[in-house]
Amino acid sequence: MATKSSSQRGSAYRCDECGTTAVKWVGRCPECQAWNTLREVAAGRPGKVAAGAPSTPARRIDEVDVESARARSTGVGELDRVLGGGLVPGVVVLLAGEPGVGKSTLLLEVAYQWARGSGGPTLYVTGEESAGQVRLRAERTGNVDPGMFLAAESDVSALMGHVEDIKPGLLVVDSVQTMSSPEADSAAGGVTQIKAVTAALVALAKDRGLPVILVGHVTKEGAIAGPRVLEHLVDVVLHFEGDRHSSLRMLRGVKNRYGPADEVGCFEMVDRGIVDVPDPSGLFLNRHDVGVPGTAVTVAMDGKRPMLVEVQALVANSPLNTPRRAVSGLDSARVAMILAVLERRGGVRLGDKDVFAATVGGIKVGEPVADLSVALAVATAAKDVALPPDLVVLGEVGLAGEVRRVGGVRTRLAEALRLGFTKALIPPDCGDVPDGLQVRIVRDLGSAMNNLQVLRG
Repeated sequence: MATKSSSQRGSAYRCDECGTTAVKWVGRCPECQAWNTLREVAAGRPGKVAAGAPSTPARRIDEVDVESARARSTGVGELDRVLGGGLVPGVVVLLAGEPGVGKSTLLLEVAYQWARGSGGPTLYVTGEESAGQVRLRAERTGNVDPGMFLAAESDVSALMGHVEDIKPGLLVVDSVQTMSSPEADSAAGGVTQIKAVTAALVALAKDRGLPVILVGHVTKEGAIAGPRVLEHLVDVVLHFEGDRHSSLRMLRGVKNRYGPADEVGCFEMVDRGIVDVPDPSGLFLNRHDVGVPGTAVTVAMDGKRPMLVEVQALVANSPLNTPRRAVSGLDSARVAMILAVLERRGGVRLGDKDVFAATVGGIKVGEPVADLSVALAVATAAKDVALPPDLVVLGEVGLAGEVRRVGGVRTRLAEALRLGFTKALIPPDCGDVPDGLQVRIVRDLGSAMNNLQVLRG
């Protein structure tokens, strides 16, 4: 006797990670590619839905009050930049980052500035440390205010009790993976628990108009730990990035329902905590009175922010049969392509040379705008000549040696002009450029190298 299919029995299968629904069970989710995450659920049958009473009457758009949705500044300028002005009442923010990158230090600064700015008391709930440990860190960074309240809890119902007692203006939960809900029957940090805890905190935020910031762990691959649905439940997802060997920290907006999702904030870790870096170009640029062989300056866009970046190259005779190619801060595959184009189209012999290329300050540049600067840095290092110290270089290099147009040229050149650069090499068809720059159009690598003699003069 034939058995009924799942669709005939009125059931379906839903992925615990991303929420995708399938009509039959499969070992691997077709959407997020996670293994063994599909669970059987009851499938709703199509039918008519009876009209119900509205919770609130609909109003004309010009009658809707917008003051209740105005963002309030956190007191941390770079965080406000990424959030789109500040924290909106009832917003739920998920801040993710690797261990030790400075998430807790940043949020202590936010809690301090919020309480100090009369935004109401702040409640900092930690499930990973004791209240004493958090207090010691706050004293070390100078973030102690009578309006800050600390609680070491791992139960979300106890957290709700603290909210009832204190009635904070801002809630920080560090971290969501350490919290557990009595409504879910599983260990803390599991998929079911994370979904239940996040759903409860989202409901709390919306009901009270309370801004909530959640700290999230990341996996070895850099993704946010826990179910993918976690990112859909919250309003804003931020990634806090940084190298352990560098003091620079970057805050990237990945999702933002109330502002731009491609903004970047810059911070620097110092002895007394973390500070804003509103003008980060100086961190990635070494200014020289005279030109230095093997250096070229370009302007990279990180989000909507232009940043001047110095590219350095070193070319040396190689004692090896296969010369070395070492890259730091740049796309190694793209640098290898540029070296091949430079040798074939630019006439620069590199087959028996070791080539090293890097960016200054630890910044990573992946966009093609840095192609021409890499090519000229390597060429000047090989020929032991120097570019003018006030020259900025923009352009993507193709396999035929042509220099292609890049986006945002006017914005990039305006930033270079603001920092004192007076000369620029740019591709053709870039539109208007700011006044005050001596601009030369380069169509290919040969044209770029010919222009160097003119610009140095």
